[in-house]
Amino acid sequence: MKELYIFLVALSLSGITFAQAHLHDNANKQAVITSVDDQFAELRDLSDRIWSYGEVAFRETKSSKDLVAYAKANGFTVTEGVGEIPTAFVAEYGSGKPIIGIMGEFDALPGLSQKAVPMKAPIHMGGAGHGCGHNLFGVASLGAATAIKNLIEEGKLKGTVRFYGTPAEEKFFGKLWMIRAGVFDDVDVMMDWHPSAEIKADVQSSLALVDFKVEFYGQAAHASGDPWNGRSASDALELYTNGINFYREHVKPTVRIHYHIQDAGKVVNVVPDYSRIWTRVRDTKREGMEKVWKRIEEIAKGAAIMADVDYKISLISGIHEVLVNRTGGAKVQQNLEFLGSIEYTEDEQNFAKQIQKATNKPEVGLVSVINPLEATQEHPMGGSTDVGDVSFVVPVIRLGATTAPKGTPWHSWAVVACSGMSIGHKGMAYAAKALSMTMVDLYEDAALREAVKAEFKERKGDYQYKGMIPPGPPPLDYEE
Repeated sequence: MKELYIFLVALSLSGITFAQAHLHDNANKQAVITSVDDQFAELRDLSDRIWSYGEVAFRETKSSKDLVAYAKANGFTVTEGVGEIPTAFVAEYGSGKPIIGIMGEFDALPGLSQKAVPMKAPIHMGGAGHGCGHNLFGVASLGAATAIKNLIEEGKLKGTVRFYGTPAEEKFFGKLWMIRAGVFDDVDVMMDWHPSAEIKADVQSSLALVDFKVEFYGQAAHASGDPWNGRSASDALELYTNGINFYREHVKPTVRIHYHIQDAGKVVNVVPDYSRIWTRVRDTKREGMEKVWKRIEEIAKGAAIMADVDYKISLISGIHEVLVNRTGGAKVQQNLEFLGSIEYTEDEQNFAKQIQKATNKPEVGLVSVINPLEATQEHPMGGSTDVGDVSFVVPVIRLGATTAPKGTPWHSWAVVACSGMSIGHKGMAYAAKALSMTMVDLYEDAALREAVKAEFKERKGDYQYKGMIPPGPPPLDYEE
C-alpha cells in the first residue's frame, strides 16, 4: 500500500494521471499506435486516391474497390454488395465474441471539386469533392481495424473485428439498407468518428431527418396562345415553396427545412405539366421532425388544390438522431488525453489561416487541444447522419478529430482542400490511433462492454426501431 501511495504521489507531481500511466503500460495500445504509424504512408496514399476520385452517393466504385483491396491485402475476409448496394461491404477478421465493429464512409459531395490549395480553385468545374472529409473517414477507420486485426492474429486479443464500408451517407443514407439486411445485428459495440475542426469525444446527438419527393402533374398548353387550357405544375411548386417559407415562422427553433427544386419546366413558352422538388425536414428529436413533416405534406396538398393539379409524395429516406453513449465517450476521452494534441508545422498553420481569410473567418489557424468531455445537450444543433440509425441497433461510440481549420464552413471547398493534404492526413492518423486504442479497451474489458450496452438499453428504452426507407432496393439509378 505504501508503494502505491508513493507511486500515486509521484504521478500527481508529474502531472500524469493514474489512467494515463495505465495507458503507458498497455502494450496493446502501444502496438496499435505503432501499427497506425507503420501503415501511415499507405493510408495517406489510399486517402489521396479516394479524394481524387470524388465519387458521389452509390457511385463510389473506385473508392470502394480500393478500400476492399486494402482490407484483403491485410488478411480480412470481405463480403461485398451488402444491403443490395454494390459499393457497400463488410471486412471481417477473427472469430467469436466480442464482435467490435467500426464504420467508414467514403462518398463525396456534388459541386465541390477543389485543388489542395488555400483558395477556391476547382479541379473540374461542377465536379464533386470531399467537403466532409469522407476520404479520411473510411481510411482512418480501416487503418484502426487493421491495427486490431494484427493483435487478434498475434493472439493478443480475442474476438472478431469488422470494418463496415458504408456508402451514400451524404444523400440517401446507405446504412439504412445495410441495417435492413441485418449486418449489424450481432455486433457488441460499434466505433465511429468524423472529420472535424476540433478533437473531442463526441457525446452529442444529431438531428433526425426525413427526405421526400413531391411531384405535381398538370396540363401543358401554349404559354401565350391558350394558357387558359393549361394547369401549371410549376405554379403548384411555387405555391408549395411559398407555403413552406410562411410556415418557417411557426416552427420551433430546433427545426430545419430545406428543399431542392429538381424540375420546374423545360421551356418558357410552355405551361409546364410536370414539376418535382426534393424536401428535407430536420429536428433534434424524431417526434418533432415527424410533426413538421406531416404538416408540410398537407402544404403540398393545398398547393395542388390551388393550382388545380394532381400531386404525389414519395418517401426517399429518413434517419434517426444519434443515441449518445457517454460510457464509451468517457473511455475515448482518456485515450485522447493520452495521445495529446496534434502538432502542426508553420506551413500548415499558414495554410489554415489563408483558408480562414478566404472564408471571412478569424485567422486563428488550426486548433488541436483536447476538449474536455462535454455535458450532453438536450437539443444540440448541427448536422444529421445515418450513424443515428445504427445507434438504435447497436451501441455506438464516437469521436471527432481535427482535419480542417476552426470556423471554416463545412460542406465547402475549404474542407476539400484540407482533406487532400497534410492537415487532413494528420487528423486521419490521429483518429485511427484513438479509435483503435478504444477498441483495445473494449476487447480487454468485459465490464466496459457491459456498461456500454447497459447505457444503450437504458437510453433506447422500449422504443422499437424501424428504418424510414421505402420497400425495395436502394435508388441506385437516380438522376444527379
